[in-house]
Amino acid sequence: MNIFLREVKANFKSLLIWSGIVILFVVVGFAKFTAYEGNPEMLAILDAMPPAVISAMNLTAFNLTTVTGFYGIMISYFALMISIAAAMWGSDIISKEERDKTVEFALTLPVTRAQLLTAKIAAATLNCVLLLLVTWGATLVGAAPYQKDEKFYTFVALGTLTLFIVEMVFLAVGIFLGAAMKRYKRAGSMAVSILLGTFFLSIFTGLSKNLDFLKYFTPFKYFNPVELLNESKLDIGFTLLSVALIAVFLVGAYLTYQRRDLYI
Repeated sequence: MNIFLREVKANFKSLLIWSGIVILFVVVGFAKFTAYEGNPEMLAILDAMPPAVISAMNLTAFNLTTVTGFYGIMISYFALMISIAAAMWGSDIISKEERDKTVEFALTLPVTRAQLLTAKIAAATLNCVLLLLVTWGATLVGAAPYQKDEKFYTFVALGTLTLFIVEMVFLAVGIFLGAAMKRYKRAGSMAVSILLGTFFLSIFTGLSKNLDFLKYFTPFKYFNPVELLNESKLDIGFTLLSVALIAVFLVGAYLTYQRRDLYI
């Protein structure tokens, strides 16, 4: 429990910073929405954009003049932001003991490596949950002044759930890299590089139906906001795939961290 509390306190400043980033994005996003609300003429701006970009970003799939449709566009950016935070927390919370030369102290505690890793994972998971709650709360507050349809709250609830799943996938990736990489200094940059690679792959996938098979390689495509809005349910197959990925990366983290030589 002491390890858990120590990690929570150590990452509190980072949590505040990421929360501020999310809140700022919500403020700017809904400020921009005021120009679209009830103003179909603003949609003419989309005509000047390349068709491939419009298709990749689902810009024609939502009615941007409604708060529900505008949230459908924002959710992709929410996923990117909180996933970056999760990946960085996951990799840093493991590798920082070697980076800060505190690994010797950590290993002298009356706990096993598995217990140490479990406490760190719990602390990182709490950070992710708190950031997600900030995202959810900021969205509801930001949307409060605008007229909402009957699907809005269900859409936001399902969207928040999918954000949590994607966030957990990249947290697990970060934890695995932090635990497995011998060059611990590169764990964070590697985790973010993988994340950004999968994000751009998700955009590339949307350029053509012939590239649809690539969606299995990017968690950002596992849950389509359009389907969430229209069907009000998660894709079971991709939900199970996400759970499997999380399990594989976490098991891999435990196995590699038990055996790896730590730099004191």
